[in-house]
Amino acid sequence: MYIYWVTQCKYMEKRWAEHLITNFEAVDKLAQELNISDILAHMLYNRGITSFSEAKAFFRPELQHLHDPFLMNGMEEAVARIEEAIRENENILVYGDYDVDGTTSVALVYSFFKEIYPNISYYIPDRYIEGYGISSQGIDFAADNDVSLIIALDCGIKAVDKVEYAKSKGIDFIICDHHLPGEEIPAAVAVLDPKRLDCNYPYKELSGCGLGFKLAQAYAEKNDVPFEKVCEYLDLVAVSIASDIVPITGENRVLAYYGLQKLNNNPCNGLKALIELSGKTDRFTISDIVFSIGPRINAAGRIDDAKHSVRLLIASSTQLAEDAGFIINLKNTERKEYDTNITEQALNMIGSSPEMIGRKSTVVYDKNWHKGVIGIVASRLTEKYYKPTVVLTDSNGHVAGSARSVLGYDLYEALCECSDLLEQFGGHKYAAGLTMKPENVNKFIERFETVVASSITEEMLVQQISVEKCIGLSDITPKFFRILNQFAPFGPQNMVPIFMTREVYSYGYGSIVGNNHLKMSVRQKDSSVFECIGFGLGDYLEQINRGTPFDICYTIEENVWKDRRSIQLNIKGIKTY
Repeated sequence: MYIYWVTQCKYMEKRWAEHLITNFEAVDKLAQELNISDILAHMLYNRGITSFSEAKAFFRPELQHLHDPFLMNGMEEAVARIEEAIRENENILVYGDYDVDGTTSVALVYSFFKEIYPNISYYIPDRYIEGYGISSQGIDFAADNDVSLIIALDCGIKAVDKVEYAKSKGIDFIICDHHLPGEEIPAAVAVLDPKRLDCNYPYKELSGCGLGFKLAQAYAEKNDVPFEKVCEYLDLVAVSIASDIVPITGENRVLAYYGLQKLNNNPCNGLKALIELSGKTDRFTISDIVFSIGPRINAAGRIDDAKHSVRLLIASSTQLAEDAGFIINLKNTERKEYDTNITEQALNMIGSSPEMIGRKSTVVYDKNWHKGVIGIVASRLTEKYYKPTVVLTDSNGHVAGSARSVLGYDLYEALCECSDLLEQFGGHKYAAGLTMKPENVNKFIERFETVVASSITEEMLVQQISVEKCIGLSDITPKFFRILNQFAPFGPQNMVPIFMTREVYSYGYGSIVGNNHLKMSVRQKDSSVFECIGFGLGDYLEQINRGTPFDICYTIEENVWKDRRSIQLNIKGIKTY
C-alpha cells in the first residue's frame, strides 16, 4: 500500500510514494526478535524478511548459502561435454555479448578453464557488423579455427537457427543465458537458463556472469578443483550484477557481498587498473560500479571493439592491465564526448519544438549520431522529460533505435503495436532496441505517439520517489546508521532507502554551491542538527530560508571531510507549505 504526495520543482513534478505496512504485529515481532527499532524492522519486512533466520541470512550472507549448481537443468550435460572436450583435446571457444555482463562472463569462464586446459579461446561479436547475440560470422570463425565446442554466455537462448547452423559445421553449443526463452529452446548440448519453464533451479535472477560462475562451480565440484579457485572471480561477478541491474536478492546478494569484498581487497589486475583510473580511493559499492567501472568496460564495445575489455579483464600482469586500461579509458573519454554532444543536440531539438514538448512520448532522430551511445542518450532524455523515449540514428542502411520507458509503462507492448513498421525489435518493459527502414521513421514517430498517448496514464508521467518510511530526525542515531549500512549491498529490490521527515526547519541559512546545489542544515524540534546536500535543488533556497517548516525526503550517508566523519542527509525532494 502506498500513499502519495506530489511536489513541484522548477523543472518537473515529482510524486513521493510512501510504502505503508498494515501488518504491524509482524513488524513488532521482528523488531523484538532482532532487538532493532521498528523502523529497521519495517525495512526488513518491506524486503520480504519476516523471521530471525531470514534476517540472519540477509545480514550475514555466507558462500555456503549458494545453491547446488547441479540443480540447474542441463548442468550435468554441460559439465560432461566440457570434460569430453578436454579429454579429447578439442578446441573450445568462449563466446559472449559485448556489454559488461557479456565481457565479464567471457573473462571468468575463459580464465577459469585456461588454468586447467590450454586449447581455449574467446570471441566477442562486433556490435555494428554482427549485432547482438550469436552470429553466423562467429560460428564461421569457430569452424575456421577447428573449434568443436562453443560455450555461449549472456546470449543464445533464442538462437535456434544459429545452433542448427553450428551443428552443420560439426560444432556443439553449451548455452548459458539468463534472458527469457522463446517458444523453442535451441537444440544445444546443454541450455543453462534458470528462466526455462522446465528448470527448477531455486533462484531465477542470476546475471550472465553469475551463470558462468555456476558452470565453473559445477565443473570444480565434479573435478576436485578447490572452490577457492572459483571464488577468485567473484569480483567479476559483482561487476556484472551491478552493471546488468539484476535484483540483489537471494543468491545474487551472496555473490555481490563477497564479490565486493574481493573487488575492494584483492581485485584482478584489470579491475585494479580501472579502480586506479577512476581516482576513487575509498571502498567501492554497487553504485560506484554502475557509474565508474561499468561505463569504462562498456565503452570499448560502444566505440570500438569489446575484445579490449576482455583483454583487460583477463590480464595476467599489472603491465598488461595498465596498457589495456589506458585504451579502455581513451574509449570511455571518447564515449563521454559523443554522449555529451548528442544529448545537447537532442535537448535543443526538443526544447525548440512546442509540438514535441506537448507530446506524451519523445522520439528524436539524426542520421549522424553515434549508434554506440544512443541508449545512454535515451536514458538522459527520459530522466529530463520523463516520457517513453526513442533515440534513432542511421546504421548499415537502416535506422536503429534505443528506447527507454518510465515507471509502470510497458515499452515493449507499445513497440508491438508498431511492429509492422519495424524490421526487428527486442527488449523488455523498460528498455528496448529496434531497427526500421528509413522511409518508416516519420510513420513510426506518429504511430508511437498515438499508442503511448492512448495507453499511458497521467500518473505514469510524474516521476516517483519511493519513500521507505516517514521518520523523525531524532530516529537517526549512530546505532541506526550502523545497522542501516548492513542492508548493503544495495541495488534493485534492495534500493538505498529514502526516508521522509515532516516539518523540519533550516538551521541558520542555506546556500548554493557548485552547479545549483543546495547546502543547508536542518533540525526538527529537539533533534540534533544534520548537514544536508541537495543536488540540483538550489531553486528552493529562498523558500527554506524563510524560517517556516518544510518536508524533506532523503538518503542517509556518511560525509568525510579531511579527518572528520559525520552523518549527512542527501536531499532528494523538498515540499514547502
